[in-house]
Amino acid sequence: MAIIDRVKYDGPADILVWRYPPDDLSWGTQVIVNQSQEAIFYSGGQALDILLPGTHTLKTANIPLLRTLIKVPFGGETPFAAEIYYINRAVNLNVKWGTNAPIPVQDPKFNVFLPVRAFGQFGVQVSDSRKLVTKLAGTMREFSVDTLSEYFKGALLTKAKDYIAETIIKTKIPLLEIAAHLEEMSEAIGAKLGDDFSAYGIKLVNFYLNSVDVSEDDETVKRLKKALSDRAEMDIMGAGYNTKRTFDTLEKAAGNEGGGAGAGLGLGMGLGAGAGLGSLMSGVMGQAAAAKPAPAALCPACRAENQPGARFCASCGKPLGAVKCPKCQTELVAGSKFCSSCGEKAGG
Repeated sequence: MAIIDRVKYDGPADILVWRYPPDDLSWGTQVIVNQSQEAIFYSGGQALDILLPGTHTLKTANIPLLRTLIKVPFGGETPFAAEIYYINRAVNLNVKWGTNAPIPVQDPKFNVFLPVRAFGQFGVQVSDSRKLVTKLAGTMREFSVDTLSEYFKGALLTKAKDYIAETIIKTKIPLLEIAAHLEEMSEAIGAKLGDDFSAYGIKLVNFYLNSVDVSEDDETVKRLKKALSDRAEMDIMGAGYNTKRTFDTLEKAAGNEGGGAGAGLGLGMGLGAGAGLGSLMSGVMGQAAAAKPAPAALCPACRAENQPGARFCASCGKPLGAVKCPKCQTELVAGSKFCSSCGEKAGG
């Protein structure tokens, strides 16, 4: 039977625990532990000595717990059965997480339920090697960051979803404005999850909530975005939402040929929206009337047209203002041909 004389592990950074294959060890075997690693001896299902970074030669003098468990003949190098677990103590900052299904949350501003999704990442570091191996890694050959993420997915998603929904409801933060609050929400969720990780020998170094958004394919989201777009358009035009709805409805009614539903809709609009539409059209007509040029001033004597506002006729020199009847002296409107009181001819 071959005796192993050197044990070392140089695995990828995302492996947290690596178990040395169950081959035979012996006193005199060298165990090399790299920086940011620890090595734990397991024998008979018990966690024994922990070796820190460096080169360790297995001797009865420097592995006390292992020595008491394994009977070694005096002066011999008898093989013995023991397992070595290498634990990666380096910080891993790139553990991804995300909601597997949208969270239905009522938006406090628009009062509609929207499907909310959340994504982010967190960092972990092994704080207690014995706890990690005993409670999580067990007899697995490898225990990776991905495996850790799967183990904690339930607790992570439950607390993250509960906190996001609670924050939106209690603080009345609209979903479209929640990006400004991601930092404080990240700290709060991380604090809630710290004890869950610590119970298994893992330190939660940091926790980030990178984004909270809604599904673009959801019908409610589509309708909300359409409504916001319409409102922005009407704000730019200077008209209100009801005005736009009136025009949209009248446009649809006008497109219906014949009677039936089209006629009924037209009648309904005439009764329900007449006042608003009338006010709008009155304003438009008033503006058009104000923009119409003033009529020319007509001379009452020679009937020549003069510039608006002229006081005397450019052709005959007579005044263009109000005139009096030459017979009864009744004041007449400029341009009158006959007196409205006695019928006398007004112009000369």
